[in-house]
Amino acid sequence: MLIDWFTVGAQALNFIILVWLLKRFLYQPILNAVDAREKKVAAELADADSKKAEAKRERDEFQRKNDEFEQHRTALFAKATEEARAEGQRLREEARKAAELETAKRQEGLRNEANNLNRALSQRTQKEVFAIARKALTDLAAASLEERMSDVFCRRLRLLDVKTKENLGSALKAGSAPAILRSAFDLAPAQRAALQQALNETFSAEVRVRFETAPDLVAGIELTTNGHKVAWSIADYLASLEEGVGELLKAKDVPEQKVK
Repeated sequence: MLIDWFTVGAQALNFIILVWLLKRFLYQPILNAVDAREKKVAAELADADSKKAEAKRERDEFQRKNDEFEQHRTALFAKATEEARAEGQRLREEARKAAELETAKRQEGLRNEANNLNRALSQRTQKEVFAIARKALTDLAAASLEERMSDVFCRRLRLLDVKTKENLGSALKAGSAPAILRSAFDLAPAQRAALQQALNETFSAEVRVRFETAPDLVAGIELTTNGHKVAWSIADYLASLEEGVGELLKAKDVPEQKVK
C-alpha cells in the first residue's frame, strides 16, 4: 500500500490549524471563562467570609451591648429597689416620729391638764384652809388671823439665822429703792407699825418699806429687796402637805403599774 504523503501532510496541517483554531476560539474563551468564574467564586467566597466575619462581629457587638444593657438594667433595678427601701424606711421613720410627737403632745397636754388641776386644787385648798383658819382663830381668840400672821412674821424676822440676816441686811443697805413688804391682806396701821419696828430692831437701822397687797400669796407675808426675800405663808405648809400626798399617790401608782 502506497502512502500519499501529500495527503498526510495536508491532513496534519489541517489538524494543526484545527487545534489552533479550537484553542484560539474555543478552549481559550472557555479557560478564560472558567478562570473568571473561579476568580468570581473565590471573590464571592472571600466576600462571604468577610460578611460572615462582619456578621460575627455584629453578633458579638450585639451580645456585648445586650450584656451591658442587662448589667445596666440590673444595676438600675437594684438602685431602684434600694431607693424604694430607703424611702420606705424614711417614711416609716417619719411616721414613727410623727406618732411619737403626737403622743408626746398628748402626754404634755395631759400633764398640763393635770398640773392645772393640781394648781387649781392647791389654790382652792389654800383658800379653804385660809378661810377655815380665819374662822377658827376668830372663834377661838380675840385676835384676827391677820394679826397672828403679822406676829408670826415678826417673830420669824427676829429668829433669822446669821447668814440670812447678814445677806438681807447687806441687800437692804445696797438697795436704793425701799424694800417691798407684800401681804395677802390689807395690813392695819398697828400691824404695819409692828412690822416696821421688827425690821428696825432686826437690822439695827431705819428700814424703808413700801407695803403692798398681793392676794396671790394666800395667807402670807414676804419681804423682798435687791434680789433677796424672806417670807412666811400658809402655802408653805400646804406645799409640804401636797408633796407628801403626791409621794403617797406615786407610791400607790407603782404597784398598780406592776400589776398592769
